[in-house]
Amino acid sequence: MDQAANPTATEHARARPRRLPPEAGILLILVGIALVFELLGWMLEHQSFLLNGQRLVIMILQVSVIGIIAIGVTQVIITGGIDLSSGSVVALAAMVAASLAQSSDALRVLYPSLVDLPAVVPVLAGLAVGAAAGLVNGTLIATTGIPPFIATLGVMVTARGLAKWYTHGQPVSMLTDSYAAIGSGAVPAAIFLATALVFHVALRHTRYGKFTYAIGANREAARISGIRVGRHLLVVYTIAGVLSGLAGVLTSARAVSGQAGMGLMYELDAIAAAVIGGASLAGGVGRITGTVIGTLILGVVTSGFTFLRIDAYYQEIVKGAIIVVAVVADQYRRRRRMTG
Repeated sequence: MDQAANPTATEHARARPRRLPPEAGILLILVGIALVFELLGWMLEHQSFLLNGQRLVIMILQVSVIGIIAIGVTQVIITGGIDLSSGSVVALAAMVAASLAQSSDALRVLYPSLVDLPAVVPVLAGLAVGAAAGLVNGTLIATTGIPPFIATLGVMVTARGLAKWYTHGQPVSMLTDSYAAIGSGAVPAAIFLATALVFHVALRHTRYGKFTYAIGANREAARISGIRVGRHLLVVYTIAGVLSGLAGVLTSARAVSGQAGMGLMYELDAIAAAVIGGASLAGGVGRITGTVIGTLILGVVTSGFTFLRIDAYYQEIVKGAIIVVAVVADQYRRRRRMTG
């Protein structure tokens, strides 16, 4: 038979049009929102929204902390779980790290021999606080079988209470210059992008990522296939906790203080960024690149509303609407996959 009349599977594959990556649609939404603010900027403010480099830099710096948390939350969501403790862990890590980063000048009257600790000490302490919180989350979920929503809700309340108890509600100030440098300039943005790159590679090209997606797609099938589900969930939640601890370090370093109220509602912004970026709350679906774009969408909306001098409560209304639309879109995509 003539080969042209009986094309091979390879030829069929070549004939199929290539699908755009799932992030393409989200990226178009980001561009569209930015262009809307650009148009409104010229109409209402007579100035550009996009062509102001300083505004764009400030926006990226503002979303970096949320983005770092969202990277951890995305991995949790891919497993079919949720993490509501992120914002409280940010506060607790910020308080502990800031207390160890205080300048000796502030305490020399009481402790004449006191010297400044190297910046690495408070940084490691903040990461350790995050790891401990994530470990508690993972242990509760993996060993007791309680829903992630309940487990992380309990840790959220406890961590916030510990942050207030740690200094009896008093802020921690007068931090060392070396510690404050961690949150200055483009450092938070660079850490955000480096973190995104590391976990993008980990999820797409390592066994860790394959196990994470497998557990989210079908936990029982993953267990039957030999994946130690409980241990892997422990790792995923601990990583999410470490990233929340890192966000707490950056938050306190940037503010040059530690306050128990830091990180308030950050967990919801992080979940929103992940969901807007294409992560499915049903599990098994999500990409770090999508989460980065989702984080930028939240940043553009917040920055755009500030640029247009629109009251802050409208930002929350719009943010809530965006989350609902993203979840509805995810449900629609799931139904199409199941029926198609």
